[in-house]
Amino acid sequence: MSVPAHSHTHVAVVMGGWSAEREVSLVTGKSVVKALRDLAYRVTEIDAGRNLSAVLSALRPDVVFNALHGRFGEDGTVQGLLEILGIPYTHSGVRASALAMHKPTARDIFAAAGLRCPEGCVVSREEILSGPVMDTPFVVKPLDEGSSVGVTLVFEGETYQPNDTLGDEVLVERYIPGREIQVAVMDGRALGAIEVQPTGRFYDYETKYVDGLAKHVMPAELPPADYQKALDISAQAHRILGCRGVTRADLRCDDTSGGYEFYLLEVNTQPGLTPLSLVPEVAAAGGIPFEELIGWMVEDAGLDR
Repeated sequence: MSVPAHSHTHVAVVMGGWSAEREVSLVTGKSVVKALRDLAYRVTEIDAGRNLSAVLSALRPDVVFNALHGRFGEDGTVQGLLEILGIPYTHSGVRASALAMHKPTARDIFAAAGLRCPEGCVVSREEILSGPVMDTPFVVKPLDEGSSVGVTLVFEGETYQPNDTLGDEVLVERYIPGREIQVAVMDGRALGAIEVQPTGRFYDYETKYVDGLAKHVMPAELPPADYQKALDISAQAHRILGCRGVTRADLRCDDTSGGYEFYLLEVNTQPGLTPLSLVPEVAAAGGIPFEELIGWMVEDAGLDR
């Protein structure tokens, strides 16, 4: 019986960590571990702690599959550590990860490239608690969290209630009515666009990870030219941030005036790979099964330098 060429490749799957998205990261990590073992890679699971550098230095894997989500895992921090250790890793590098994670910075870059984002501004926690800083409806977001952690929608007649995930400053954006469109990008090429129809007010943390709280429509039901526009916006956003590997662009599509107006919300450089995640669903619809997607990500791993 022949031995797969990659059976001697040692992959460390780093997951968990200590961010607000720890539990989701563990689910992503377990899904990745199963896929890699099914592909005959040699796999070590690591629940990331503050001693991650020592653990990896002792282990010396060929590749790190970065299955972390949230702060430290996808903001350039762990990427910088892996650069220092010289261990190739999946997903985007230090700069692209840091730029994408900090929403105000990413917005500035998108705007400079001519990509439309919702009207927004950064305000202090005290400012937003003292009264409305924008006409309702608006959205309040932490500057650097993922998975919709800490995101709040405020409609007319409602009072904003702060949450513990916010820092000293927050991003406030005009709420865009219409549809939630997300696009998977792989190796700089947009694979497809999926529409998410949540049962609640918006596609929040719970809706993303609890089965039955959102309907997925793949492919998104848009006219061909508008569907292509969503793909083009997402591929361009991936490119201008300097991303590599697989990303997911989050868009709002305002269809309330008869047309389809797209607004780019953000690019996620470490999209979820859970059973309910969107990127694997989009990839599968395009003929790329989950194992093949994960295997490609390992083979695509690299360093910035």
